[in-house]
Amino acid sequence: MKPYKKLLLSLFTIFSLTLLFIPDQAIAQQPGIVRTDLQRHDISVAGHEAIQVRVDFKPGTAFGMHAHPGEEIIYVLEGTLEYEIEGERPVTLKAGDVFFVPAGKNHSAKNVGKVNGAELATYIVEKGKPLLVLKK
Repeated sequence: MKPYKKLLLSLFTIFSLTLLFIPDQAIAQQPGIVRTDLQRHDISVAGHEAIQVRVDFKPGTAFGMHAHPGEEIIYVLEGTLEYEIEGERPVTLKAGDVFFVPAGKNHSAKNVGKVNGAELATYIVEKGKPLLVLKK
């Protein structure tokens, strides 16, 4: 094998292995949306963990339909955010409001305000499963 092909193969292998160690949130970044991991801990329920993430939405940005392998508890930190659970009417919330997403339910979020919107998302999820699964 030619040296440049070996180098390309080595770089591809390193890149592929690196993806295994990138947090789920980093993979799920979208333009105008920033997810900041805050904490992750095992809980007393075997095979589950609690994860907290701050999610910032620039005005007009949306995070499309997705689901989690457990419950999501949302506290709106700032701005005005619209949430929709698939098959239900959208709900518009402002700073200080809360929202609950049942395990496995597809849902979306959108900043419908003119300023930054932010939420504190707390997940109680099964360990070893992807935190976020985009709807196909």
